[in-house]
Amino acid sequence: MDKGNATTGFILLGLFDHTRAHLFLFVLVLTVAFNSVVGNALLLLLINQDRRLHTPMYFLLSQLSLMDMMLVSIVVPQMAAGYLMGKNYISAAGCGFQIFFFLTLGGGECFLLAAMSYDRYVAICHPLRYPVLMSWQLCLRLTLGSWLLGAADGAMQAAATMSFQFCSRHEIDHFFCEAPVLLHLACGNTSAFEFVMYICCVLMLLIPFSLILASYGLILTAVLRMRSTEARKKAFATCSSHLTVVGLFYGAAAFSYMRPASARSANHDKVVSAFYTIVTPMLNPLIYSLRNSEVKGSLRKCLARCSALRSKDTLVGLDLAGATKEKGIQ
Repeated sequence: MDKGNATTGFILLGLFDHTRAHLFLFVLVLTVAFNSVVGNALLLLLINQDRRLHTPMYFLLSQLSLMDMMLVSIVVPQMAAGYLMGKNYISAAGCGFQIFFFLTLGGGECFLLAAMSYDRYVAICHPLRYPVLMSWQLCLRLTLGSWLLGAADGAMQAAATMSFQFCSRHEIDHFFCEAPVLLHLACGNTSAFEFVMYICCVLMLLIPFSLILASYGLILTAVLRMRSTEARKKAFATCSSHLTVVGLFYGAAAFSYMRPASARSANHDKVVSAFYTIVTPMLNPLIYSLRNSEVKGSLRKCLARCSALRSKDTLVGLDLAGATKEKGIQ
């Protein structure tokens, strides 16, 4: 084994090779990433502009969109620069910051999804007490707690991972710095830390997921007791959107972080990481907008307003052109 040395940086081997098939996949990934950023930005704009969406539920959804936008932004630019310009080098500090922000956003999203499930539980099971049980003060505390717990996990794992000495070959078989992949380059014995990291990831995933399952178990019981078919359909529509997002996120995260090291494959890790860092953030705004009548109504209202402004600008331009023409004739 090579002796450990002071690490100045790493080489990211990337997700794609320079072949025609991989070029097509690269363009596809960039398109998905662009749509992810635009979709989440649009959802943030709609929630901010439409006062009907100024509720705890949509505030939590706006935080989810913000996390997804940031997640794409810390991964895709580095990958694109490496593929297009050959800038595969990343400094040790940059690698540590990438691990920190990635785990902060991923861990924060785990707890945020649990907070969103509690919000739906209160709205459906205790609608009359919703302003009390899901007050703005509690909503802000849940949001802040999600960010802080994610940041604590990210800081701990990033600091511990970067504290190891790495062997002379600093090539990471990935398209961004991820703690489990980086540990393969460490020269020392990392088994104790890997075990602690595994337990930490299991707790970060299972505790929020258990709360989500409990909330939706109670919601399902309440929905089945509803006499109104319309109310039942509305409850199912709202909850199915959230459950779809939960399934996509937790399924990919569990596959990536809860497998033992012996069952890992570099290619599988890359594909799964690409799914929950690029594809899932694009699907979230689509799922919530297509299954939510309030978001679709706000989008139609926004488009109508933009169309009206465009028509007004066109009429003003025609009036100015007509006035200029009459002035020239005179």
